[in-house]
Amino acid sequence: IAPLPVEYDPELEGYKSMLDMGHGMGDNENFPKAQAIKDATMAHFISENLKKQDVMIHLNGTYHSKNFEGIVWYLKKENKRASVVTIHTVLQEDISKLVEDYKNSADFILVVPSSMTRTY
Repeated sequence: IAPLPVEYDPELEGYKSMLDMGHGMGDNENFPKAQAIKDATMAHFISENLKKQDVMIHLNGTYHSKNFEGIVWYLKKENKRASVVTIHTVLQEDISKLVEDYKNSADFILVVPSSMTRTY
């Protein structure tokens, strides 16, 4: 786990939106806090294992790095030298033009048809 106490910013959009997701938990303020601990822990160990000039690829779910929040936010706080590139995959009915809401959510955005087979 990341060193405690873990800083938590409830104003980050990703954490605020988690309160709206519910997952059957109502307005459970601990849900985004638990995600923040996961994000901080992943960022901590990425930073701890990242050597100068190394390239590291870390795969994670959308909410852990969308809009440069989550892991990215914690990593930048812990290791200001780290250069981070994010990729966000989005589902759209029409893949010919990126939906406005997805713009600037990552460095690279992959648009795939919403009819594409998915696994969880």
